[in-house]
Amino acid sequence: MIKKYGPFIFIAAAVCGMRAHAADAYPAYTGYVPVNNYVPANVNVPYVPSTSVTQLAAQIPGSIVAQPRVASTAAAQPTIQYPAQPAARYYEPAAQQDASPPTGGMYIGLSAAYNISLSGGITADYASENGSYAVPGAFQQANLRKDTILPIQISAGGNIGSDFRADLSYTRYSGISYPNTVQTADGIGGFVTASATGGAITANAAMLNVYYNLDSLTGSLGGGAIRPYIGAGAGISVNTISDYVVYDPNYYQFYPDGASLAPGTPAAISDIYAYHAGGTMEQFAYMLEGGVTAAFGGNLLADFFVRYSGLGRVQSSGNITVTQTEWLATELDTIPRPGSLDLHDVTQQYLNWRESGRLGLIDIGVRLRIQF
Repeated sequence: MIKKYGPFIFIAAAVCGMRAHAADAYPAYTGYVPVNNYVPANVNVPYVPSTSVTQLAAQIPGSIVAQPRVASTAAAQPTIQYPAQPAARYYEPAAQQDASPPTGGMYIGLSAAYNISLSGGITADYASENGSYAVPGAFQQANLRKDTILPIQISAGGNIGSDFRADLSYTRYSGISYPNTVQTADGIGGFVTASATGGAITANAAMLNVYYNLDSLTGSLGGGAIRPYIGAGAGISVNTISDYVVYDPNYYQFYPDGASLAPGTPAAISDIYAYHAGGTMEQFAYMLEGGVTAAFGGNLLADFFVRYSGLGRVQSSGNITVTQTEWLATELDTIPRPGSLDLHDVTQQYLNWRESGRLGLIDIGVRLRIQF
């Protein structure tokens, strides 16, 4: 059989070997991926080394030409549609919103304070007049005496926006009084120490106050729960001083020892009581205040403050009633000698001998406010 078909087998092998050799001769072209390069056996494709596989395949009827994968220098990128961004907004933290003091509505307040400084004193309005100290019990000057001063204030007002608030307040001051001792005239151009009692001083001030919150300048403190502020107020203060008594226990002799006096001549005085009538006057008053406001939840606020109050003058009525023991010469007409003086009490009244002083106080305290 081999001899019979030998020539055909030789020819087929030669043809297959040539085709395989031709396939190995093709170079590998990067970027080309043939999809189907089937070439029918009955088609004689001449070998052209300079012709690419794609060009050759295009000459073969029925062939499928592979498309080259050519990297594009401007490859189309997928378009991503983003949603429109809303306008920028500032969201305050919820904790700060909850902690911030309420900014609207009316409020009522009650405060208590403690006085840390009292300035001013009592002076004689008659100091420049001739014979100003001829009246027993008259004195030059004395500082006011301070007991525990606890001014109490009630107020009612409301907020004006977020930075301002205004209110009407009534404040009562007490615990101030005339000094315990004064330097009183001795009748011969000098002064001696005399005791004083009474003379309690009270002040009742009604003011219109305006406050400004400073947190817009200083920034929030404590998450917005603490707001520093300053305030000022003006109004009227009704100042009252009660009656007071100056007592001088000294013995004043008018003549030297051994002097001869006609019977009944006043020779000396002692035990002088000068009753000074009190007085009331209305004065312009003002206050300056600074502090911080703290929120305690709900509508309860607390102002921790330092306050200066200028309350004007307090003044006596000027009426002085003097009671003293008077010593008179007897028929023996010489002094001092037992039985040479006869004593009795006399009373004299003096008008328009006013004494006054200014009131300035620095307080620290706390004010509770309920806002509604």
